[in-house]
Amino acid sequence: MDLKLQNQHVLITGASKGIGLACALLFLQEGAQVTLVSRDTARLEAARALLLRDAPDAAGRIGIVSADLKDPVQASAMVEQARHMGGPIDVLVNCAGAAQRTPPAELNAQRWLDAMQAKYFTYIHVMDPLIKQMAQRGKGVIVNVVGMGGKVASPIHLPGGSANAALMLASVGLANAYARQGVRVNVVNPGLTLTERLQEGMVADARLQHISAEEALTLANERLPLGRIAEPGEIANAVVFLASSRASYINGAVLSMDGGLTPMVV
Repeated sequence: MDLKLQNQHVLITGASKGIGLACALLFLQEGAQVTLVSRDTARLEAARALLLRDAPDAAGRIGIVSADLKDPVQASAMVEQARHMGGPIDVLVNCAGAAQRTPPAELNAQRWLDAMQAKYFTYIHVMDPLIKQMAQRGKGVIVNVVGMGGKVASPIHLPGGSANAALMLASVGLANAYARQGVRVNVVNPGLTLTERLQEGMVADARLQHISAEEALTLANERLPLGRIAEPGEIANAVVFLASSRASYINGAVLSMDGGLTPMVV
């Protein structure tokens, strides 16, 4: 299926690894121009090298910008830098930031605050200036990769889950507010996914259950209806579709991707 993404400028935060990097590869394979954003320039350079290995025809279509998105000034400056480098931004994919998973007994006020800074504001600080630019142009798409922690109150992910829930509400609200100005906003909620962040979650889960991280990972796989944890590329497939014109009437949707683990009707 042609997703009609050729020459679209896609800005991806958290693009140096995991789901963000998988999204970048798929957008490049669809012919889009991609700007990768992360805090670490060295990781961005490594990510660009990986992408060029897997998509050698993408040379000249990959830009990189480093910024700490917890800082609204840096986030706004990053959006402007990306726009000057690659032209108006057609698609924003937010993957940056993740709240640390922490057993309940280890929580304190700072951990709750850190979770909002790491997950909620890293998205809001980019969306706020960019959605207004998209509205002025009369077109644009935002896909926020959030997480099932905002739907299910996991004991080891309460601050992060709270940030996720707030981000879902903000996303759906913005979808409603900007729809008549040609901007769509959707959410993808992955469950457990084989990324670097997964190990952190397994360690926290293991502490809570008093088992090893390896045992926690085995149990996690066993309780999934599909019998396995998701691959980053599987999440990216949904993100890229939602960003495309093939999804032109999907707006304000919250897509759960946990393999059927949480049987909710929403």
